[in-house]
Amino acid sequence: MQLSHHARVRRQQRGIPPLIQQWLQDFGSEVVSHGATKRYFDHRAKKRLAAAVGAQVVDRLGSLLNIYIVEGDDRVITAGHRTHRIKKR
Repeated sequence: MQLSHHARVRRQQRGIPPLIQQWLQDFGSEVVSHGATKRYFDHRAKKRLAAAVGAQVVDRLGSLLNIYIVEGDDRVITAGHRTHRIKKR
């Protein structure tokens, strides 16, 4: 999936590695809000990721997994660190 210029800048500013973003797109949970999709790692997503790459990897990279991305129009709009719980509606 393509990144907007804004998402590329935000990912760099916030130190989000491309691999973590790819894992988020492959294994992350999602919620639709305001016409866009927000992807993030919750407990179930982390279990799916652990099954694919190993529980030890997920444990070691735990702090890097507290991120989210917002997608819309077949591209990533922005990325950031989660500071609050994402509520499913």
